[in-house]
Amino acid sequence: MVKSCAEKTYAGTTISDIVARASISRTTFYKHFTGKRACFDAAVYACVEEIRSVAREAHTSADPPADAVPKATAAILERMAAKPNLAQLLSGDAVAVEPAVVDRYRRLLIPAVSGLWDAAGEPRRPQMDPGLAFGRAQLLVFNQIAAGRSAQLPDLLPELVYLAVAPFAGHDEALKQVGLAERRLRPEPAPAGE
Repeated sequence: MVKSCAEKTYAGTTISDIVARASISRTTFYKHFTGKRACFDAAVYACVEEIRSVAREAHTSADPPADAVPKATAAILERMAAKPNLAQLLSGDAVAVEPAVVDRYRRLLIPAVSGLWDAAGEPRRPQMDPGLAFGRAQLLVFNQIAAGRSAQLPDLLPELVYLAVAPFAGHDEALKQVGLAERRLRPEPAPAGE
């Protein structure tokens, strides 16, 4: 489903496309799914779970929230760049097929980030609405993918780090994390002779 949607979009994908790619019969398909939409929903769920797992594995519980968020964000962007079909499904087809999926992502992401601050017992210094920041981040990612630049998704790290950190830790901490993210993207070369 993911590959077919990337090639043909959800609307253009048929059950024949899915079974041919999976090398299964229609009977086998219908043993697992009631139809194309059920298969699509399962694919979206699997992609969301993959992203959630990547984000969780990117940091440790010992990381302060302001450090954990950039690590998770970088891991997500790298995974999406490595798997452009997954990125396209989550940011394009999923929203086109079920616009309410944006709200679902928001309900997953914002509490997860907020929970990092709660678990660490760190005070929040909100200076931006998390929902608004999420919308901005989503638009940046969508525009990159729609332009066919999925491989460059990691370049969005500084902007996304700011949008993820500022609603919880404030402007100054977000700028500090942006600086660290920029150094991660463009490490300084070692001095000559070393």
